[in-house]
Amino acid sequence: MVLSSPMILYAKTLGASATVLGIITGMVALLVIFQIPATQYVPLVGYKRFVLAGWATRVMFIFGMVLVPLTGSFLNPTTRLSLMLLLLFGFNLSRGISSCAWLPWITSLLPASLRGNYLAREAACINVASFAAFLLAAFELGQNPQSWQFAVLFLFSAVMGVASLVFLKRVPEGDTPEQVRTSTTPVPWRQIIGYPPFQKLLRMNVAWSIALGGLTTFIVAFLKTEVLMPERGIMLVTSISFLGGLSSLWFLGSRIDLLGSKPVITFSLLTWFLILSGWILIAAGVFPPGWPLLLGLQFLMGLAMSLVNLSNTRLAMATIPVMGRSHFFALYSVIASLTLGLAPIFWGMFIDALQPLHFDWHGFEWNRFSLFFAAVALMFLVTLALCRRLDEPQARSMEDLLYDVLEQSPLRVWFRLWPRG
Repeated sequence: MVLSSPMILYAKTLGASATVLGIITGMVALLVIFQIPATQYVPLVGYKRFVLAGWATRVMFIFGMVLVPLTGSFLNPTTRLSLMLLLLFGFNLSRGISSCAWLPWITSLLPASLRGNYLAREAACINVASFAAFLLAAFELGQNPQSWQFAVLFLFSAVMGVASLVFLKRVPEGDTPEQVRTSTTPVPWRQIIGYPPFQKLLRMNVAWSIALGGLTTFIVAFLKTEVLMPERGIMLVTSISFLGGLSSLWFLGSRIDLLGSKPVITFSLLTWFLILSGWILIAAGVFPPGWPLLLGLQFLMGLAMSLVNLSNTRLAMATIPVMGRSHFFALYSVIASLTLGLAPIFWGMFIDALQPLHFDWHGFEWNRFSLFFAAVALMFLVTLALCRRLDEPQARSMEDLLYDVLEQSPLRVWFRLWPRG
């Protein structure tokens, strides 16, 4: 609620420009940089206590966000936007610091043979809950929402944050290697970043973060400003992406542990290029922004994003060695997140700078959004090229992945009945 479409829509009601929307989106990832100094305290505090402390702190900031929409009677929109940015900074700062313990904690609890299956199930749970939350937001906001309606959504987010703390306390503490807990040797950051398999993974993640950074945010802005879709419609359209993410459980399940992460990422990036082609054609006026097309694109976005995220995380778990795990994960998260944080600010300035541009070419209109989607599509191709260089010795080919999916899907009956000859 406070990091996705509802917050973006609230900022738009306060007159936020594309650059400000980029800052709101980028702040989530930029403040992950504080993982680097925080990693030295994780072995002393423990994974569980470290995450719990950060989680509780960020929930407090959400309660502060609840009050901002209620100050409309005595604060102007610019002041309210500034106040919300300040609270978002505190929320994301506490989130960024505490998140350095999350992946090492989960990695220490999960055996290697079950990580892909677990991540797929985790993604399914997240997508089910997110889909329900977005439906709630869609019907709560309605066609022309008032400030108090956003306050209700932020309150719902805060209450769910408190509930999540209850369940988080039940997760067992993971074991930190004794050498890591007691070592006083300076962290060899240069050697860590120079580890060849890890370096290749970082390069791909930088390109992926540039491509993805701000994409969902500016799709919401495009639907609001260009398509003139009301808030309820935007929330309903974007909620479908979570159903796409949910379908990744069927697509992968335990299959990723057998076939590897690399073919899944390759398939997903090709899907992303096709998705962006669809958005380019809509923004250029070639295709009308009808509901079937928008829902189809959002569904595929959710599926492709979920596949890349969980495959990427699993590959990081397999690539990063046990010794120095917290520092490897911190560097992995910080470099990708810095790029993910700076990208939406850059894209926002890019869109604002091209606002006057409208050039018709044989019925294809080049404007700020069609150019934005074209640039993002190009970055997905760069990411695909870097993905092909990743090190994963046990990975199968993408052809094996597609064959396995078709063999296990209902389509196999159709293929067997198809006439040959």
